[in-house]
Amino acid sequence: MTADILAVLTSPEFLSSLLRLATPLLIATMGSIFVEKSGILFLGLEGFMLIGAFFGFVGGVLFNPWVGLLFAVLAALILGLIFAFFTVSLAVDQVVVSLAVNLFSLGVTSSFLRLIFGLSTSRVESEVFKPIAIPLLSRIPWLGAVFNMNGFTYLGLLMVPVVYIIFFKTDWGLRIRAVGENPKAAETMGVKVRNIKYTSILWASAFAGLGGASLTLGDLGLFTDNMVAGKGFIGFAAIVLGRFHPVWVMVTVLFFGMVEAFELNLQAMGSSIPYQFPLMLPYLLTLIAFLIAGSGLAPKAWGKPFIAGDE
Repeated sequence: MTADILAVLTSPEFLSSLLRLATPLLIATMGSIFVEKSGILFLGLEGFMLIGAFFGFVGGVLFNPWVGLLFAVLAALILGLIFAFFTVSLAVDQVVVSLAVNLFSLGVTSSFLRLIFGLSTSRVESEVFKPIAIPLLSRIPWLGAVFNMNGFTYLGLLMVPVVYIIFFKTDWGLRIRAVGENPKAAETMGVKVRNIKYTSILWASAFAGLGGASLTLGDLGLFTDNMVAGKGFIGFAAIVLGRFHPVWVMVTVLFFGMVEAFELNLQAMGSSIPYQFPLMLPYLLTLIAFLIAGSGLAPKAWGKPFIAGDE
């Protein structure tokens, strides 16, 4: 068993798999940090990723991957506007709306998949974005895998310093954090709380859609029912475990990617370890993360509806 584990961890395919599997979560979580820090409980990440994966696939099949990206973002933004209207404008319970988004996305994607492509979708494939090899760097042994990925992975890694700068070096980031901590105090200082929340939700929606699209347009070129398969909930757990900080969230996402890559590579090598054990690891670690970290450094107004002028 030890030999199997060492063989997996030192194989050149392991790092490539790690980054590829972490990419959808990395993109989605870098957007979701904004909405979480603004005080909105964004448990609908799963549904937004699924919508992005489906409409990205549809655009890729009917047109090309670039149109697929546009479809994914637009569909996620429309769903984001609906989510924002209910949670911000109507102050409906954010958990209830999030669950509705997840159920709606699952039903819509499954129904539209058959409506557009028929009952048998096994042979329907989309063109995907090809890996972009960075000259010289991509030839480095083992580490070269980092520089031979598709554009989604580069986008996810680039977003980490961008999100950090926005949060801690700009007025916009300060307003988002202020709204998440004490929206009433922020309102008295002239901050337009609802505008901040709407903007944060739309930002998160767009990147959740891109994260979902990376599943269908980044590697597979296929869409199956509920193909996100809990990644949205794992992404939410990564944000909590990462203490709502972009760098630590990235580390947590990469850790989950490592666990999933380990499981897949172990199966591919024909290990004697039962496949069910590594298969359950990401979800088991998600539960452990919640038990250990709790709400971490969650914003004080996290999940609480804001009503302007309410005392």
